Amino acid sequence: MTAVEPYTRAGHLPETEPQAGPGPVPTGVATGEILVPTIGVEEEFLLVDSRSRAPVARAAQVIETAERVLGDQVQAEFYRAQVEVCTRPTASCGDLRGQLAGLRAMAGRAAREADCLLVASGTAVVPPQQPLPVTDTSRYRRMAALCGALVDGSAGVTCGCHVHIGTADRAEALLLANHLRPWLPTLQALMTNSPFSCGRDTGYASWRSVQFGRWPTAEPPPLLDLAGYEESAETLVTSGILLDRRMIYWFARPSEHVPTLEVRVADVAADLDTTLLYAALVRGLAATLLAEARRPGARPPDVPVTRLHAAHWHAARYGTAGPFLDPLTGRHVPVHELMNALLERATPGLRAAGDLELVRRLFARRCRLGSGADHQRAVYRRRGGLRDVVDNLAEVTAAA
Repeated sequence: MTAVEPYTRAGHLPETEPQAGPGPVPTGVATGEILVPTIGVEEEFLLVDSRSRAPVARAAQVIETAERVLGDQVQAEFYRAQVEVCTRPTASCGDLRGQLAGLRAMAGRAAREADCLLVASGTAVVPPQQPLPVTDTSRYRRMAALCGALVDGSAGVTCGCHVHIGTADRAEALLLANHLRPWLPTLQALMTNSPFSCGRDTGYASWRSVQFGRWPTAEPPPLLDLAGYEESAETLVTSGILLDRRMIYWFARPSEHVPTLEVRVADVAADLDTTLLYAALVRGLAATLLAEARRPGARPPDVPVTRLHAAHWHAARYGTAGPFLDPLTGRHVPVHELMNALLERATPGLRAAGDLELVRRLFARRCRLGSGADHQRAVYRRRGGLRDVVDNLAEVTAAA
């Protein structure tokens, strides 16, 4: 593998605009016909009180401690009970896992110093004892004012995992998004980890998907070329629907800051190897699809947006445990068929990256253990309390 220069962060745009970098950022490694992209991951975590297990607004203290070691790889999120950690871009899944483990360890240590626990769950299992405040930045205050009751400080507190795939430019990011659309529901189902929210079982595998879906543009990406993207983004902002382009929350969106495509369908996973599996699958699938999309005459599947919405609903409702809608055919199929199809589709890119055996092993493990949502419910059945679910999530989060 060739050396990879980092972006400012893994494709994330901080609250203040970064200074211009020293030059172009490498976006991948050429392997035969397939360009293996670089990869970066962002993970959002909840901070919960060590005694009540309820979310607490201690992010400022935790970040102040953690950033002495992590610098700008630890960041504030929308609510003061959340922190985000971000890897540097890399070409290696081994390096990615090491980065994620180190980031979690340091953030968890800083949380313990603030008398709280770092918890990877898409939603808060135990309700906050009072509405959580929004992080005090001008942009977040304006977003809260724009979105009104969506910002409730309780059930709307959600944590996701975002994967950034290096691309040559925004046009290529859009090309990749167009070809990736039909596979996003299956990736979402793989990562469901939010069945409980604020003290109750929601009946969903990913309640985060439902709650975050209330935000404008939190939906499947439209089929767009570069001109179409510019027109759509401009309209969304000038119409007042969005504050700025950074509020475009499509499930796969081009970064406004660095040459990446950001995939945004996943709940944050407590189990680190689940995050690694997801990131490697996204990268392998992206490498495969980009190689095909660059061929003369290649066209993306024109899947009806209503069918995509239906497939994402099935992913949120059932995860890996129930019926599933195949976005490409519109047929209801067993979810394991689409999971296996996803792995097969990603195989050329995984092989080119040297990740195929790793992903097969992690995929088999995931199928054996079930989803994060399955695990949360199993802990609740076995131990009988939501505080026990939070404790287990904290233990698994720290186990990296």
